[in-house]
Amino acid sequence: MRRRTLSDAVDLLRQDAVSGFLLIAGAVAALIWANSPAAPVYEAIRSFGFGPESLHLHLSVEAWAADGLLAVFFFVVGNELKQEFVHGELRNPRRAVLPIVAALSGMAVPALIYAAINWNQGDALRGWGIPMATDIAFAVAVLAVIGRYLPPALRTFLLTLAIVDDLGAIVVIAVFYTEHVALLPLVAAIALLGVFGYLQRGRGAAAALNRSPLPNWVVYLPLACAIWGLMHASGVHATIAGVAMGLLMRTRALPGEAIDPSHGAERVIRPWTSGLVLPVFALMSAGVVFTGFGTLLSDSAAVGVIAGLVVGKLVGILGGSWLTTRITAAELNPSLSWFDITGMSLLAGIGFTVSLLVTELSFPNDPHMLEDAKAGVLVASLIATVLATAVLTWRSAHYRRHGLRPVAAAGGADPAA
Repeated sequence: MRRRTLSDAVDLLRQDAVSGFLLIAGAVAALIWANSPAAPVYEAIRSFGFGPESLHLHLSVEAWAADGLLAVFFFVVGNELKQEFVHGELRNPRRAVLPIVAALSGMAVPALIYAAINWNQGDALRGWGIPMATDIAFAVAVLAVIGRYLPPALRTFLLTLAIVDDLGAIVVIAVFYTEHVALLPLVAAIALLGVFGYLQRGRGAAAALNRSPLPNWVVYLPLACAIWGLMHASGVHATIAGVAMGLLMRTRALPGEAIDPSHGAERVIRPWTSGLVLPVFALMSAGVVFTGFGTLLSDSAAVGVIAGLVVGKLVGILGGSWLTTRITAAELNPSLSWFDITGMSLLAGIGFTVSLLVTELSFPNDPHMLEDAKAGVLVASLIATVLATAVLTWRSAHYRRHGLRPVAAAGGADPAA
């Protein structure tokens, strides 16, 4: 009976809606805690540092959550995208190209809007990269909570867009906001990713790993940690290591395998991601202090952030997608409408984690502008959530009336879509 209860709990954690509720609960708890009389305790916990200094891994609890735990979530997302590229919605190039173009236009338009507002505002212009990024964890969580009857293809569109978006933001950080990238650790991380990909083949010399009496995690876990550590040491945002490893997973079972590595890893890791990784990440990362709100509308950086995330994401993603279908062979999934893409475009305006990171990098020597820009990210994310919730709740009700089955499977995506 106890084993059955535990199994039911694990199955529950594989559902996106449950994961979403836990993530949002962690974020709300962080906001309340950071703005309560116990705020010094909160700051002391998330600024507490640990880890080996010799390996440049002496990080705060907040950094471990944002760079370390979130890399696990990115692995799960990258792994799911690999399944979609091989077996699902994204195996059709005409549909796969649409969210990729949408991501790029959804980065460019917010940056241009911010730059236009802050063109003659001195140091404020440095924040042009702040509204470029979509927070994939929060966006997927909100979609799961409010969009039970939405077509699975919409979630796949959002996942693809957000991954490309985050990779683009990481490139922007590396090129424009990072003073130095260590090439040797980066090359070493890429080399180990090659080893990871080779082992995934399960053929030739790599087949010995499958025949070994040792469990596979004995090899893969240290290898994954080494890839993550080297990527972090290079100065490139370490979550990219999780995405890369997820995209390298093998999605087809070989003779003698009961399940392929991709689905096997997802089955084991997803409950941990939902029940531990995302709630802890939200608790440690979402604690924005409510300062800067008094001067919010008079600060051009804050106005640029809000306009970029709320208006820029909508115009960039929706407009870029629509235009692409008109001038190329790209096509929107028949199960989706442009109203769905409108709601998802608004949802992409949630720019929490990476946007806050770029904010820190943009204004390291201007506390006033830093706080105003952070407040702008928070307000923009809230506005985007409210507007997206209104549109997507309406769309979910529409699909429910038309008899679309609810998305109850883990990950929400239908491999046969």
